[in-house]
Amino acid sequence: MAKNPQIVRNYFILPCCLLLLNLVNSILSYKAAMIYDHVIRVAVIMAMILGGTSIVAFLVAPAIQAVVNRGHRTSRQSAGVFGEVVFMCGLGLVIFWLYYQVYIHGPASILPAEWANPKS
Repeated sequence: MAKNPQIVRNYFILPCCLLLLNLVNSILSYKAAMIYDHVIRVAVIMAMILGGTSIVAFLVAPAIQAVVNRGHRTSRQSAGVFGEVVFMCGLGLVIFWLYYQVYIHGPASILPAEWANPKS
């Protein structure tokens, strides 16, 4: 049982965090399109991605791990292995839905309307 949280972290939480980081990178690139100077745009994107990576590594990943571990424990206690599988599938579906929205409809589809880039 002691290995179970580590297995969940290695095979589920870490890939979810990397997928979310990729989504954030897509949104940052979308928002950076408002900067017309190419050199400044690249510098801003690099700075935001470096900062975003740190935020994901030190804040988001532990937060997701805590939520997943709590949900994992609760679902397993109340519904057994079936509850655990349903919980993991639900989290995976949320990530899939976000990816679908960003890559089919564009990053603006998951952002508030006020954050949309102005039409050029």
